[in-house]
Amino acid sequence: MSTPVIEVANLNLRYGDFHAVRDLSFEVRPGELYALLGTNGAGKTSTLEIVEGHRAHTSGAVRVFGHSPRDRTAVRPRMGIMLQESGFSPDLTVAESIRLIGALTRRTDDAGRVLDVVGLTGRAGTVVAQLSGGEKRRLDFATAVYGNPELLFLDEPTTGLDIQSRDALWEAVDRLRENGTTIVLTTHYLEEAQQRADRIGLMHQGVLHREGTVGELTRSLPSIIRFRSPGITAPLPLPATADSAGTVVVETFHLQKDLHLLLGWAQDHAVELGDLSAGPTRLDDVFRTLSR
Repeated sequence: MSTPVIEVANLNLRYGDFHAVRDLSFEVRPGELYALLGTNGAGKTSTLEIVEGHRAHTSGAVRVFGHSPRDRTAVRPRMGIMLQESGFSPDLTVAESIRLIGALTRRTDDAGRVLDVVGLTGRAGTVVAQLSGGEKRRLDFATAVYGNPELLFLDEPTTGLDIQSRDALWEAVDRLRENGTTIVLTTHYLEEAQQRADRIGLMHQGVLHREGTVGELTRSLPSIIRFRSPGITAPLPLPATADSAGTVVVETFHLQKDLHLLLGWAQDHAVELGDLSAGPTRLDDVFRTLSR
């Protein structure tokens, strides 16, 4: 096995009497997209600030590329960070902002190339104060990917972006991954994590509650069969719940077998299963179980 890019072991962070992160352990492997998700106040932002080298931890161990994340000379040139808000100087132009971040992080690249990647070529000479919210978000991404970093942190990367800009951002991320970049993602758009993450860590109240692939996480809950059929008189062949509008829900760990059984029953009893849908549990359903 390759040495992990990020290693976190028994990490703790306290703010006075408040225990923000508790005995947290996880690792991120080379080339993977790891999504660290959690409820509000779960501790994921504090965790990532420690891993990025922006905050000291109370106890435990954190290594990035085999070094302490506070060793900026060894670590910072190899990583790109897209924060929720980067706070660029409003008086600098777009191109100046990109070059400044490159100089501060000791990464080299062609600003024009990066501007083309994020669709800001025509705004290179525009001062940051005159950018729209979506354009500022694209500038955040541009400064993070400047120099093709080996490790990229994306904190809510698509917030404020339109559909086309979101697609362009993920296409750029895909190209980075093809070149071996490791990605750490935090997002409230769970469908993005479900579609793109190799592995997911779910945090709640400072603790890593679950970790695994999307399939591993969703298999922990039953699949769902849902249909509308008001006025059913024949007994259903499976345990189910129904609401007052006639929507019936079947939860099952044997989706194919039970769906086949249900369809056969409907055929035999001339029952129409309106708005029929069937599929595995989604990531957002797993996410909801964290606070139960």
